[in-house]
Amino acid sequence: MEINETLSQYSDLLYTTTVAIYVLALLFTLFEQAFGAKGRLAAERSRQRVLVGAGGPETNDSDDASIEDGDVPAEPEAPRAVGRAERIGRMGAALLVLGALLQLSAIVLRGLAVHRAPWGNMYEYGMAVTFITVVAWLVVIKKFPVRHLTGFLLLPVVILMFINGTMLYTVAAPVVPALQSYWLVIHVSAAIIGSGVFLVPGVASVLYLFRTAHDRDPAKFAGFGPKLPAADVLDRIAYRATIVAFPIFTFGVLCGAVWAEAAWGRFWGWDPKETVAFIAWVVYAAYLHSRATAGWRGTRAAVINIVGFSVTIFNLFFVNLVTAGLHSYAGVS
Repeated sequence: MEINETLSQYSDLLYTTTVAIYVLALLFTLFEQAFGAKGRLAAERSRQRVLVGAGGPETNDSDDASIEDGDVPAEPEAPRAVGRAERIGRMGAALLVLGALLQLSAIVLRGLAVHRAPWGNMYEYGMAVTFITVVAWLVVIKKFPVRHLTGFLLLPVVILMFINGTMLYTVAAPVVPALQSYWLVIHVSAAIIGSGVFLVPGVASVLYLFRTAHDRDPAKFAGFGPKLPAADVLDRIAYRATIVAFPIFTFGVLCGAVWAEAAWGRFWGWDPKETVAFIAWVVYAAYLHSRATAGWRGTRAAVINIVGFSVTIFNLFFVNLVTAGLHSYAGVS
């Protein structure tokens, strides 16, 4: 069918607009991370004092102990500082939602323009993966009080989207005959969801290492570590996100093997992308196994998760840029 160039141009425009909105959301959320932490601790301290003064139970929050004399802003200034950081953080979250909606629109318009599932090349695949990452993070900040960490998630997303929109951009076109199969929807969509969600535990595990390093030696990352959530919160985010992504990614790998047998006459051929995907699967399986084993919780499990995160990024972009294989038809020359 003929490509709808108008819809394709609108899709490209929405993609560029999404990147700009994500950059703005990144700046807003970094502002909340930088200037909102003390305010949140001060507000919690004031709330506890009000409860105690009213006869409520006195709580012993460990974060209170980290507020040294002089760290809490003066009473007349604290409400304004806290309110400003809070409002800017909420604006950043609202921009994140707006960006996700625009990115979804870009994906849909791309699909309508080419009359197929909009992930037939690396540009479309990267666009979909980063969208899933943002959606997964929106779910995380709904369940955990970690909105102020959004900037750390958006930083790799923006970098990946920039690389995707420049080095990997492909004009709207029909897919090659090898991809004209219903397996394009099943296999690739599962790989997209799994890879997109995997980026969340990767970032959470990196922050976990910073937090635990600060907990062991408060002099390390003194201006950054105390503003991170407790290590167990970051550990739970990484673990639960990996639990969600791993079976979906496993399903995608199995579907890819079935599709390979139908298309090329073998289930496995050690193609570069197949091989790296298998390595990623092994690493995440090792992470879940180590996380379920008491002796391998904490830092060592986080390191394994970060290795999996690195392999996923490597497979997502680098393999297609520097290697040649059966997956080289993905629109990268």
